[in-house]
Amino acid sequence: MDNQAMPMPSTSSYTKIHYLQRQAASLLLYQSVLQSEVGIAFIELLQAIRYTDADARGCLQAYGSYFHALAARNQNWEDYLITQILFSENPFTRLAQQRDFVDLPSALVAGVQHDLQVLQSLYECSSACLSEWIQGVADMPISPVVWYKEQEFVGVETFATYLQELDNWGDAVEKLATYYRQCGSGLFAEYRALRWQAGQFIGIRYSDPIKLSALVGYESQRDALLKNTEFLLSGEMALHVLLYGSRGSGKSSLVKSLLNEYSNASGKGKAQRSLRLLEVAKSDLKDLPEIVEHLRGVSQKFIIFVDDLSFEEDDDAFKALKVVLEGNLTARPQNVVVYATSNRRHLIREFFVDRPTPKDNEEIHAWDTMQEKLSFSDRFGLTLTFEPADQKTYLKIIQHLATQAEINITQEDLEYQALQWATRHNGRSGRTARQFIDFLKADLTLSHAKKNTSNTEH
Repeated sequence: MDNQAMPMPSTSSYTKIHYLQRQAASLLLYQSVLQSEVGIAFIELLQAIRYTDADARGCLQAYGSYFHALAARNQNWEDYLITQILFSENPFTRLAQQRDFVDLPSALVAGVQHDLQVLQSLYECSSACLSEWIQGVADMPISPVVWYKEQEFVGVETFATYLQELDNWGDAVEKLATYYRQCGSGLFAEYRALRWQAGQFIGIRYSDPIKLSALVGYESQRDALLKNTEFLLSGEMALHVLLYGSRGSGKSSLVKSLLNEYSNASGKGKAQRSLRLLEVAKSDLKDLPEIVEHLRGVSQKFIIFVDDLSFEEDDDAFKALKVVLEGNLTARPQNVVVYATSNRRHLIREFFVDRPTPKDNEEIHAWDTMQEKLSFSDRFGLTLTFEPADQKTYLKIIQHLATQAEINITQEDLEYQALQWATRHNGRSGRTARQFIDFLKADLTLSHAKKNTSNTEH
């Protein structure tokens, strides 16, 4: 190796690093952008190389943590910053969803302008630049590997491109406010499917991919649910819906398929793309009034999905759901609706001992109490009934799924095997049909692969 001098950070580089640290510390509203693993790693890397006598080993470790954080997210530094801005949850993003831009407090707008200019300076500090600084500090012959991948802004392409082409990000405040008003912010902007868990919203990154086209046999129920969902998306008052019927008939799948029917990729307009599915477990229904208040005033439309609903005596969840279905002094938000599934027509378990007798001396109006329990399902504005599948419906579902799965056997053989499967397993239902088709598809594929292997060997 020759004695060529290695590149060292210049005095201006250290000045730049100190400047970036001060800029990052001065954020007023968008602190959350730098509070994830990537943001923390970036700040710690600046801290490691801030002095001319910085420890080379510490700098290399800090750079490794930064590289690892970007690789784990599969994002460039520049992509990361822009998506964090668009998904940020702060006073500006929340108020921008509820008010016109001209009605926003001037101090709030000024704070956003400041923060956007700060974030632009951090955006311009590329990973390549950081790698060169590390090379100088650690006296390395070559700079460390730079994390890079093609830019990919899923769902936020238009605004991301606009921001990249802008000389001064501070000029983007009004357009950013419009974006939040249309697309929302925080978890609700980042995820289409969420669940309420331990008192907070949790984003579901990989939601059920079930498509409406995969469901067959209950067309009238499907059409009624679609129409009601379109009421919700158009801003009209939609009805709460109870999907009641036999197990395995596709009630839950129908609700989950709505998310994929009205997804970002469906091209059906901004209103449809705003649909969110929020799963709430029966054990968390006591939080339902609180959940609804969290959702009030945000730009998205929410289906609160409660699966396999039923109640026991004196269940707090029953009271909480009753408040949401019937309302109280607080107005019901038009962007929220409850879709619940149940195998029981009467959602509260009734025992013979509950039925009043002439000698019942514990409650004067016992009949009224029992009737309130039995009629609770009537509080849903729309009840869709899913009858057990007869043989004709079951075979219709089988044929539909087999066509989609491109299963190539005779119809006679398909129907014979399907009926045998139903007899030996869980009876005739959409769920049973799906399980049979999945098994048959895998079996045929494996048999075909073994046959090809055997022919090759001979």
